[in-house]
Amino acid sequence: MSAKTKIVVLRMREIVLAGILAALGIFLIVMLLVMFLPKKNHADESVPTMKYTPGVYTSSVMLNDHAVDVQVIVDENNINSISLVNLDETVETMYPLVKPAMEELARQIIDTQSLDNISYSENNQYTSIVLLNAVEDAIHKASADSEGSSKTALPAS
Repeated sequence: MSAKTKIVVLRMREIVLAGILAALGIFLIVMLLVMFLPKKNHADESVPTMKYTPGVYTSSVMLNDHAVDVQVIVDENNINSISLVNLDETVETMYPLVKPAMEELARQIIDTQSLDNISYSENNQYTSIVLLNAVEDAIHKASADSEGSSKTALPAS
């Protein structure tokens, strides 16, 4: 035997205590990491529950010197009604396509609850485009996520 050989004697109690302390140290490190690491914000990924702020929204269309308002009534998730307001007999006589074009657009928008893929006849395409832009403006005012827009909502009855 050589003089350089060393024998290390460990007691079982020391080995068990060292193991327990090592396990506690690892557990504490893991707990600290879990507590203090930044977490994903799941609120940003959630689907909004409200598409619109409920109310009555209007947008104006100028036909010659007459202002005709397009009125859109919405609740939290649906477009309930679209109609023309302030349409007097003079405007209706001068622009006979306005009322039927609005009725057709309103029917399509309420059925689909969207402004996408709206069709209109070639006879009143320009009238329909003007009215569709007014409806789009009113719906934009009603959108729940369009903060800062000038909302003039009246409570829907």
